[in-house]
Amino acid sequence: MSEEQTHGGRQPMVAILSGAGISTDSGIPDYRGPQGLWRKDPDAEKLVTYDFYMSDPEIRRRSWRMRRDNPARYARPNAAHEAVARFAGSGVPVRVITQNVDGLHQAAGVPDRKVLELHGSSRSVVCTRCAARSTMDAALERVAAGEEDPACEECGGILKSATVMFGQALDPEVLGEAVSVAKACDVLIAVGSSLQVQPAASLAGLAAEHGARLVIVNAEPTPYDDVADEVVREPIGEALPPLLDSLRTNGS
Repeated sequence: MSEEQTHGGRQPMVAILSGAGISTDSGIPDYRGPQGLWRKDPDAEKLVTYDFYMSDPEIRRRSWRMRRDNPARYARPNAAHEAVARFAGSGVPVRVITQNVDGLHQAAGVPDRKVLELHGSSRSVVCTRCAARSTMDAALERVAAGEEDPACEECGGILKSATVMFGQALDPEVLGEAVSVAKACDVLIAVGSSLQVQPAASLAGLAAEHGARLVIVNAEPTPYDDVADEVVREPIGEALPPLLDSLRTNGS
């Protein structure tokens, strides 16, 4: 496909689909890799499973302790996040679709309007009864003060992280926008994602089906490697900056 056919005389639109692997250099463990959280402690999955969380106060207390001790609270953007932020500020049309809940793309400087958080955000909490929202920091201050399972201050309902737990559906508006981006982009870079969690993983295949160039940057094989135009196995912090620089300089 020629550049004219691909771009129609316009700047190529780039979508970046990021998974847990982009944040491991920031000290946040991934979930399904060789050193992933679920492999080390399979029981930890209950702490982020909606039915267990809602029905078992002890699971909630453990979840709040996990949030209190989570290294993501203190994590800072790494070289890969910073490369994405530079790319987003370069004038190239770009949208970041992330499976992560750590907020590090925004902390690196990517505007909120350019980031679609498929699985929500761990920086906020939401009431499961009245949907009131507040900051995670405020909730954890209450935990530090002795509230092991803080309730909503508006209605007394159960509070949870404003993330999509196992057993919950993705926000249909966010997912719908991500699907539209995948169909419209000229390049989709899937970085640090196992591409095993649906429906997020299917965005890679959807982009390829609609003619996008698919680039996968991940240490482990993914189910979409066979349809990718390029697969990069080098460490993300080393591979992503020059890859994005080349896109900015040469187009897709």
